[in-house]
Amino acid sequence: MSYARTSLKGVMFYDSVKAYNGVTLFTPMEGRDVWLIDMMGRLVNHWRTPYQPGCDAKLLPNGNLLYAGKITSGPLAGLEGAGGILLELDWDGNVVWECKDPYLHHTFDRMQNGNTLVLKWVKLPDNIAGRVKGGDSGTEIDGVMWGEAIQEIAIDGKLVWEWVAHEHLDPDVTPRCPVCPRSTWIHANAVSELPDGNILVSFAKSDVIAIIDKRTGDIKWQWGPGKLAHQHCPTVLDNGNILVFDNGMHPGGFAWGFSTVIEVNPKNNEIVWEYGGGGEECLDFYSSTLGSCQRLPNGNTLICEGTTGRIFEITPALELVWEFANNLPLYEPPPGQTRSHMVCSAYRYGMDYSGLKRTVSIPTERQSAPGTLSETEEKAVRARLGALGY
Repeated sequence: MSYARTSLKGVMFYDSVKAYNGVTLFTPMEGRDVWLIDMMGRLVNHWRTPYQPGCDAKLLPNGNLLYAGKITSGPLAGLEGAGGILLELDWDGNVVWECKDPYLHHTFDRMQNGNTLVLKWVKLPDNIAGRVKGGDSGTEIDGVMWGEAIQEIAIDGKLVWEWVAHEHLDPDVTPRCPVCPRSTWIHANAVSELPDGNILVSFAKSDVIAIIDKRTGDIKWQWGPGKLAHQHCPTVLDNGNILVFDNGMHPGGFAWGFSTVIEVNPKNNEIVWEYGGGGEECLDFYSSTLGSCQRLPNGNTLICEGTTGRIFEITPALELVWEFANNLPLYEPPPGQTRSHMVCSAYRYGMDYSGLKRTVSIPTERQSAPGTLSETEEKAVRARLGALGY
């Protein structure tokens, strides 16, 4: 086996034979930076943005970065996932496009036609809010419960299409988590366009992932209650299955459970693959919030354990082949904030990705970290590898 290892400040494990080689984009929860690193943790590019992160950033095929930023003075800035602005920055960090709306939140998706899907909070009518079951009574924001809209925004900022949740979902059968505040209803935290033009969305506080028929607005498929708990990042796979990061927060109304990455077949709602769930190989895998997962072209899965700042890659047989810890010495928190290693999301891009604007070498032989490990670091690395069975 060919592998490389560095200190805890970066890549901790790398099997260059079994890993899917490329570059990894990740967005720390604190600060204003987005980082692109190679398989050894070396910096490929870095974007310093004008805003703290909302919850996501992605590298577009044209080499630009699309970034969800947070306007801290926004009317709902205190809500989980609050945003307010989308920025597109070129490779050198220049802003080339923006979409500002104080009610934008969490994430986005750049569509096949060049438009952008966004999530937006909208006020839930009182007669609808009164029918919503669940949530901690009296925790609405100034008496208001906020619902969801999905919007398609053109490059000129014009609204092209809109889906409003309370016009299509029945509040009598779509409850909110019983122990979360009633500030929001279903709390969407992911949206993406499917190859057929329909929309895949996650309603985290209702433990639901769903496919929306874009033409009619109807829910074509939904799954999750009793199986998911405050999930993130559902994506459709080439085989038609759906991969999702199940955080395991408040399962059945309890405080916490175990995080699990799940592949589900939407044709029969059967789980066909999973990592986590308290299995022996991943007892310490848990992220109460944040998190992402990505199926890679070689069949491996990249996982971002958001609250710990850990990003790792596993094979279909659950073998660890790459692991990174967000302890970058270059990162410093904003003034007045404590250091946090939490990561919003992470994505791997292959060496042939059109958006990669710089040549990156791929290590093919075992390499050691630049510099020398301290005795403490060496012991920590050995303990970590031993716990993983290496």
